[in-house]
Formats: sequence, C-alpha cells, structure tokens
Amino acid sequence: MLAILKKEINSFFASPIGYLVIGIFLVVNGLFLWLFKGDFNILNYGFADLSSFFLLAPWILLFLIPAVTMRSFSDEKKQGTLELLLTKPISAFNIVLGKYFGAFILIIIALIPTLLYAYTVYELGNPVGNLDMGSTLGSYFGLLFLVAAYTSIGVFASTLSDNQIVAFIVGVFICFFFYIGFEGIADYTSSNFVEQLGMNAHFKSMGRGVLDTRDIVYFLSITMFFLMLTKLKLNTERK
Repeated sequence: MLAILKKEINSFFASPIGYLVIGIFLVVNGLFLWLFKGDFNILNYGFADLSSFFLLAPWILLFLIPAVTMRSFSDEKKQGTLELLLTKPISAFNIVLGKYFGAFILIIIALIPTLLYAYTVYELGNPVGNLDMGSTLGSYFGLLFLVAAYTSIGVFASTLSDNQIVAFIVGVFICFFFYIGFEGIADYTSSNFVEQLGMNAHFKSMGRGVLDTRDIVYFLSITMFFLMLTKLKLNTERK
C-alpha cells in the first residue's frame, strides 16, 4: 500500500496536476471570499466568522476531488496496466487504500493554507480574537470528513470506465447527490430521516462546534461503503 501511495503522490507532483489542484482551490476560494463582492465576501459580511468559506468549500471540492481521482483507475485501465497491478502480491483493498490516501493527502495539502483565513479573521475581529473557535474547528473537522467521503466516491467512480471524463462526471453526480440530493428529496417528503441520509445535514451539524458520534459514524460509513464497492469492482476485474 505504501508503495502505491508514494507512487500516487509522486505522480501528482511530478506533473502539473498537484500544483493545479492546490492553486485552483486557493485562487477560487480567495477570489470569492476576499475580492468578489457578494454573499461570500468575508470583509462585507460584517461578522468575524468563516461561515462563507465553509459554505463555499464543499461545492468547490465537489468538482475538484472527482477531477483529482478520475485518473486513479481509469488511467490504469486505459493504459492496460490495471491487469498487471492486480497480479502483484498485494490485496485489492491495499491497492484501493494506496490510491485513496494519495488523493486524500493531496486535498489535505490544499486545505492547510486556508488556516490563514482563520488567522486573518481572528486578527480582523473587533476586538481581536472575536472568532468562534469551536464552530471553526468543528467546521474544519466536518470538511475533513467530507473530503474523505468525496475522495472515496471519486476513486470508486474511476473504476467504472477507462474514460477519465466519464469517471469525472459520474463522480461529480454521486458527490452532488449525497451532498444535497437527499435534502432536496426531504423538501418534498417533509422527512427528517431522508435529510439525515445526506452529507450536508451532518456537515452543518459538525459546523455548530459539537462533534456528534452520529455524524462521524455517518461519514466513516459512507467512506468505507464506497471503498468496499471499489474493492469489489477490482475483484471482478481480476477474474
């Protein structure tokens, strides 16, 4: 697994992909949060908090993460190296984990510079330090779990086709459905249970600053579910 993880990280930074992902994420967030006038602009918001960032980031990541993961297995299929990889003395699940953590670490690296946003808002508060740290930390933890779930979905989507564009579209669709789709269905059915099936409800719950075990178990379950689906798909490729 570690060899595959190292290979994935090296491949991201040996090409422009890793730098583009980090750059695009930071530039898009920076433009909406600090320059463009609108509802997301922190300086115009009037309150010392990062709620606009945590509202915007899941939507950017919804497209960015499938763009990172779309090549994980689709590229191996297209080049004919997947069969060779599966003949190696390594379990299918370890292959999946290597690919998964390679993409996950890249996104985490992209998130780290956003801690400067928290520091900036902390300093700009009146008085200085007038920032709800509990809510901010909870939202960051929620974002980490959201990234974990998005990445597992993206890796699974990459096993469905040898075409990276198809893998990207499928990944975006599944992430979109799990993030906001259940909430849309709940609006028609007036069912709180259906709404709780979606990621957005659990992400917002963690953003209140309380780490409920139900929210953590939910995200871990979604992540493991799609990782297991990926493993099963690889096992069918091996036969």
